[in-house]
Amino acid sequence: MYNVGFVPLRGGSKGILNKNLTKVLGKPLAYYVLKAAEDSVLERVYVSTDSEEIKSVIEEFKFEKIEVISRSHESASDKATSECALIEFANEYPFDNVVFMQATSPLLTTEDIDGGLEKFIQGKYNSLISVVRNHQFLWLDSGEPINYNPQKRPRRQDWSGYLIENGAFYISSRENILASSCRITPPVGFWEMEKSKLLEIDTPEDLIVAENCLKILH
Repeated sequence: MYNVGFVPLRGGSKGILNKNLTKVLGKPLAYYVLKAAEDSVLERVYVSTDSEEIKSVIEEFKFEKIEVISRSHESASDKATSECALIEFANEYPFDNVVFMQATSPLLTTEDIDGGLEKFIQGKYNSLISVVRNHQFLWLDSGEPINYNPQKRPRRQDWSGYLIENGAFYISSRENILASSCRITPPVGFWEMEKSKLLEIDTPEDLIVAENCLKILH
């Protein structure tokens, strides 16, 4: 099987200006996910971007597995979804399975990628996604509880909690991506990561949290 990685990196960013190249512990944000992928069992990792600046920075890493490819204006617009870039890639490049990763999850590790891929290729699932387990109680604005009965409030040790998609990676086959036009096709399996890895970079405050976490990991 030809297993590859895919990381979309748009040049434009509204929440954090030039987010993918923002320095975290002295390195561009995108470095961390790409380093994890570089050291993984993946045979090739494609970075899809519409930015010459991003292309130049990524190529300076001199990773052996990383290949920067062009991303169309349509798939890189403010209104385009990540699915657009993934489907564009699947239409243009041959592979069997892809680990679709996001640079906004810098706490992703090589062990997560390899473990998730190993579980996926066992053949029990059409897609596999990274998740974290949580035990918090959720409510709607209307005042209705979502995931528990307040009259039967469970103790943590008696409740398995629930799984949250953390956006670090999604694994699927090229065949299923093209058939469904979606990164996820049922039945879905899960790769459970540490609760601290729920972090996704969306705000400047998230960058501070990421730096503190990375100091511990590295």
